Amino acid sequence: MSRGRGARRVVRQLPMVGWLWVLWILLWGSLGPLVLVGGALVALVVVAAFPLPPVPGRVPRPWATVRLLVRLLADLVGSGAVVAWQAVRHGPRTAAAIVEVPLRADSDLLITAVAEVTTMAPGALVMEIDRRRRRLYVHALPVRDAHDVEARRAEARSVERTVARAMGQPLTERHPDEPGGNPP
Repeated sequence: MSRGRGARRVVRQLPMVGWLWVLWILLWGSLGPLVLVGGALVALVVVAAFPLPPVPGRVPRPWATVRLLVRLLADLVGSGAVVAWQAVRHGPRTAAAIVEVPLRADSDLLITAVAEVTTMAPGALVMEIDRRRRRLYVHALPVRDAHDVEARRAEARSVERTVARAMGQPLTERHPDEPGGNPP
């Protein structure tokens, strides 16, 4: 490997080193010199021993990431409230459905992130990811009629757009199954 390529690889891995270092500090709960230096060394060793492939796409967008985090926090609070209310009000008779959501995302990283954030949405749990067909299957509650099903699909698509913006990842124009969609 040439010296220039090696330096670029190290620079690309610096954000991961930084995240691991911050995680180390948070786990130890201290800003002592031993924790700071030890954490930096551990992060460097981990990244050198287990290099990750480069993430395709663009640079993450800070404001879109802040919007995603705000949405995530609101969804976490809302999720507990929705599920608790449905359990108290309807008990085992709560109306639920498995909703198929076609995705426009075409990278494993983006599809996984969309599934994780969708699971945190109020009353939603991703049951399955069909990577080949680019679909999520979401257990959603409350779902009483076709209008609620479409609302859940629209919510998952909104999550997909928010996550894609935050990660700086492109989405395809349409899902392959839609008229005029891009073939997989």
